[in-house]
Amino acid sequence: MNLKIKKLFIQSISIFLGFTFFGAGMAKLYFEHHYFGWIGPTWLIERLEEYQLGFYGQFIAVSQIFIGYLLITTRYKLIGSIMMIPLIGNTLMVTISMQWKGTPFVLAFLLGLNLLILWHYRDFFKPLLNESFEGNFKRIVNKKTNLGHLVWLCGLVLQYISIAISYHQIYVAMGTSFLGLLLSIFSFRVDKNQLKMK
Repeated sequence: MNLKIKKLFIQSISIFLGFTFFGAGMAKLYFEHHYFGWIGPTWLIERLEEYQLGFYGQFIAVSQIFIGYLLITTRYKLIGSIMMIPLIGNTLMVTISMQWKGTPFVLAFLLGLNLLILWHYRDFFKPLLNESFEGNFKRIVNKKTNLGHLVWLCGLVLQYISIAISYHQIYVAMGTSFLGLLLSIFSFRVDKNQLKMK
């Protein structure tokens, strides 16, 4: 497969998985679940509260936002895809425990997509599996800067701020969330500008 097409394919999977889980988490925590997302259920926290597990439901939602954001912005897709494994595992256990019929199959499909990202970055796991590994990576990676990391982090913080805003003004909250996404995507441009100056 052509290198450019391969990269575009992995980026597309990352964005899709990121949107899936980021949107799911935001919808669970937004006021009256007014956030777009295709996977649910948005009422998971309320359902888990019946078993005194409401805080666990909130933890899942916050984790979905964070891990999904790592993937949707594509800046940290490798870390996000590694963290996605226990997230999907936790969600799978909840759905099996509550005897939801179709959800495990959807999660299996999403897990398969996530494994494609991990396979793409398989050479990064060599030092983890073999601590004495001294080989050089052949992969060309984009350099990142501290300022770029900070800009990306500001975008993430705006997502959590938008949740609080949603309980007062839903359109301002949506705008804040969208602005955060743009800011985090802009972090790549910040990297390029910073590296040019060196």
